Amino acid sequence: MGANVILVTQLFSTMAMVGLIWFVQIVHYPLYGLVGREAFAEYERVHQQRTTIVVAPLMLLEASTAAPLVFWRPDGVSIWLPWAGIVLSALIWGSTFFWQVPAHEKLTASFEPATHRFLVRSNWLRTVGWTARGLVVGAMCWQVMSASR
Repeated sequence: MGANVILVTQLFSTMAMVGLIWFVQIVHYPLYGLVGREAFAEYERVHQQRTTIVVAPLMLLEASTAAPLVFWRPDGVSIWLPWAGIVLSALIWGSTFFWQVPAHEKLTASFEPATHRFLVRSNWLRTVGWTARGLVVGAMCWQVMSASR
């Protein structure tokens, strides 16, 4: 029962991040270019504060439920799926801290079109990564449901 609770918690946090990252990639980041240079630094500062309030708890919840599933798998879940989830999480977190966070820091100083383009392009790694994580977690849930029949 405990492993299933972990899996459902991971399903919730991962799917929330899948929806959020697609919104950010398709709507939010591309609109940065319309804010204007004069207001951009303040806009970016507030954006970072507010985004952290929403994203940090979900990312931490997702990460804290990924590792336990490797060692405490629900019945019917293939061993490779939790490991795939861990690898994808590592890619997402790496991209976040090595590419997106530094780009946001540069944009806090001033809007630079090249940095904005880099942010949008490099964020595709997180978008694809979270989408793949959603599929992995969905596959784990499917395996649990199939095993319980």
